[in-house]
Amino acid sequence: MISATLGVEHFSATHWKSLRYFNLYRFVVATLLFTSALLYPSAFPILSPNQSLQHLALASVYLLSTTLAVLLAFRHRWHARMQLTASVFVDVLVMTLLIHIGGGLDSGLGAMLLVTLAGAGLVGEGRLVLFYAAMATLALLFEHSYRALQHDIDVAGFFHAGLFSAGFFAVAVSARLLARRVIANEALALQRGVDLNNQTLISQRVIEEMQDGVVVLRRDGRVKQCNPRARQVLGLDSSREDLLAEYSPELALGFVEWCRSGSDDVVLVHVPASGMQLRARFAPTESSESDVLVFLEDLGRLQEQAQQLKLAALGRLTANIAHEIRNPLSAISHAGELLREERRGETYERLLRIMLDNTRRLERIVSDVLELGRRDRTYRELIDLRATLPLLVEEYLAKEALSADVVRLELSGVAALCFDRSHFHQVLGNLLGNALRHSQRMAGSVRLVACDGKADAQVELHVIDDGEGVGEGQREHIFEPFFTTHHRGTGLGLYIARELCDANATLLELHASRPGADFRLLGRSSGCH
Repeated sequence: MISATLGVEHFSATHWKSLRYFNLYRFVVATLLFTSALLYPSAFPILSPNQSLQHLALASVYLLSTTLAVLLAFRHRWHARMQLTASVFVDVLVMTLLIHIGGGLDSGLGAMLLVTLAGAGLVGEGRLVLFYAAMATLALLFEHSYRALQHDIDVAGFFHAGLFSAGFFAVAVSARLLARRVIANEALALQRGVDLNNQTLISQRVIEEMQDGVVVLRRDGRVKQCNPRARQVLGLDSSREDLLAEYSPELALGFVEWCRSGSDDVVLVHVPASGMQLRARFAPTESSESDVLVFLEDLGRLQEQAQQLKLAALGRLTANIAHEIRNPLSAISHAGELLREERRGETYERLLRIMLDNTRRLERIVSDVLELGRRDRTYRELIDLRATLPLLVEEYLAKEALSADVVRLELSGVAALCFDRSHFHQVLGNLLGNALRHSQRMAGSVRLVACDGKADAQVELHVIDDGEGVGEGQREHIFEPFFTTHHRGTGLGLYIARELCDANATLLELHASRPGADFRLLGRSSGCH
């Protein structure tokens, strides 16, 4: 496209290429005219010797002008309109003079003007194209009029010149209309190419970032393409097209069965390379080679997501229930305290004690559940474990009426943790209570070990007891709500501790389970806010 900004003219790359080809054509024509005039003057038998010299001089000037036009078009990408207009003007002038020297339109050189105007119509603008056609028409009519003044008036010659003039306008306008259509189609094709490239990049990025594996299979069972997730779960080599059976025989059998039956059923397979259980789904494509898409989902991840949704729903439900039962529970507890003041015998006292103990247990469960509602309201600060842990341990042991040497502190390294202070007290209280409940309650039965982690600014805090540890069948359930191995436990302590650690960007895990249990907090000593 041609546009003007601040008086500076700009041609598109396509227009510049067309202008260069146009000038190259003119250069070739000028070279042929010069060569014929120099070496084969007999090629123009209508010319006299004097006219042959004029033809040679004119061809020489034309060759020099076309050479200059070619250099300008290739070396200087500015003033394109001026370059095109100058080229057309030179062509009209030279061809008109050649027609005059050659004896008029009978020389056959008038057709050269038609080619020039066609080329200018493909490159130039609409108004300029009409100007070029008018310029050629006036030059031809002026030449014929000048010839008529010197010789007898030839009416047939004027009619011939008029037909040529009409042809000038027809060729110029037709070439311009064709050029506009070509330019529009080229712009549309270019835009569609850009859109297609953008869509390809987006689709490629989406496929690469997908959590599910995507594999493109040929009908012979060879892997054609796959995304990074599929390479990870199947152990594929992206540099070659291997048979799927080499990586997962079960998936290959499922693919053969799908090709035979065309069923939409999901196939459950085991992958030896990664040890994962996958759910595979096959889908045909409309490609020319009838490739097949295979979507791979990690069953472990799906189960984990389902478990998280289940726990979240359970947490919301229990929180709502806790709000509803707290008031009547307080009333029952208060009534029990009033009844204790009456003395009605041992049976009455025993039943009343059972009621109050269970009321306090329910109150503890309600308090733990409501504590979960405050997990997202965190204010993380840098807690100095050397100053905080001794006070917390002393307070807890005093409340439980235990000896001061039951819990032993081992502090080293930075011993500082980014955590919400109230959350830290809650987490440590739960972990200490769990450790003391399962320990032998002797000197050093529970150890609190704070040390630097393996990564920079990483801190580890271990709560270790000397109990029997956690059985293998209980490890995966230890952090689930309401799971407990103690008859007096609520099953919420470890669950709440992990939830509060997650809210503070700290990992709580069962590091070791035998002998004794080792719960580890893995956090950071920097970046608190």
